[in-house]
Amino acid sequence: MSSFPNSPRLIKGALIGVDPLNPPASVVVFQYNPETMTRRLEPRTAGGDGEHSEAFRLAGPPKETITLTVEIDATDQLEAAQPLAVASGISPTLAALETMLYPKSALVIANAILAAVGTIEVLPATGPMILFVWGPTRVLPVRVTGLTITEEAYDTLLNPTRAKVELSLSVLSYNDLQIATPGHALFLVHQVAKEALARTNLFNNVQNVGVALKL
Repeated sequence: MSSFPNSPRLIKGALIGVDPLNPPASVVVFQYNPETMTRRLEPRTAGGDGEHSEAFRLAGPPKETITLTVEIDATDQLEAAQPLAVASGISPTLAALETMLYPKSALVIANAILAAVGTIEVLPATGPMILFVWGPTRVLPVRVTGLTITEEAYDTLLNPTRAKVELSLSVLSYNDLQIATPGHALFLVHQVAKEALARTNLFNNVQNVGVALKL
């Protein structure tokens, strides 16, 4: 039981793979929320160099990349003798993360059969839509552009029991997604919420001006 029963419930970050044909395709709720997260935004400008009339035109929302490190540890589960942790350590969680980068094996096999029977063009398999969830106001469609796994401990069967996972995510905006897709709508909701937050900053500016005048 917690020493602080009145403390607020902590919301966990997560990566969720959304696949209509396989709803729980990949769901990874972070065991521990990362203490830091790096976000980089690059503007999409419309004008080229030297085009003075186009200097302030924007071709769309900025390109945003997110990097963070997630820790996964099965120590507590092993001490409690949980069957899944005893049998495979943290391998299921790592597998859920890794399969976000794989096309479905069934589609790979189907495409191989189509190619073998003489189909001229076989389209690449489509993976699930990945959502990065960081609180109720930040649910973003992303592409996992990098996944670095550092396994730090193993059980007697060499299953990993502790690891750090460095994630690199590229946020997908309405510039990258079709209008009818859920990801397109989710990014628009995210932008509208950000614009609303920016407007509340006016109150902070007024307060700061008041403090400065008093000084």
